[in-house]
Amino acid sequence: MNAPERKSLARGKLLPFSLTLFVIALDQFTKALIIRYFPQNGSYIKEVFGNDLLWITHVRNKAIAFSLGQNLTESLRPLVFVVFPIAALGFLIWYYWKSKDLSTVQRWAIAGIIGGGIGNIIDRIARPDGVVDFISVKFYGLFGLERWPTFNVADSSVVISGLILIATMFFAVPKEAPQSEAGKAGQKTPEEAQTGEP
Repeated sequence: MNAPERKSLARGKLLPFSLTLFVIALDQFTKALIIRYFPQNGSYIKEVFGNDLLWITHVRNKAIAFSLGQNLTESLRPLVFVVFPIAALGFLIWYYWKSKDLSTVQRWAIAGIIGGGIGNIIDRIARPDGVVDFISVKFYGLFGLERWPTFNVADSSVVISGLILIATMFFAVPKEAPQSEAGKAGQKTPEEAQTGEP
């Protein structure tokens, strides 16, 4: 690979991180608005469509998704909610940069996961009251839930990007094996000449 090709590849790997930065910025901006204008602990609810389908409220979550880990001791919380996620994101960034098998869509999906992960880690470090959640959606009793657990922009980015990543793994188009110059020209390769295969 020559120098221009390496530069082009590096640019292609860097571009999806614009989504990472966008997710972090949007996540922190919306959380700042909620903190400023909505009282904490869900004491005020704004019905977006004038009904109970979508609410904007302000709750804090000291655990992770679905309030998992809320019973952990204070000494374990930093390890489980900060150190482990940072290590996981570090591995994900390393894999993203080193892998040559990721498609463009998969790179953008991973960038979205990284952005959402960083957004919530910022809350866990900078906001002792917990991660700011503010989007509440009616779930009509599905899975025994009247409302989906309250979430935020970072959570949305992780879930949507994760689903896209999983979908691309199931429906990935296999890459074609590279042809030799002789094969491209319609000539037999030395191996084909020896076996008599076309």
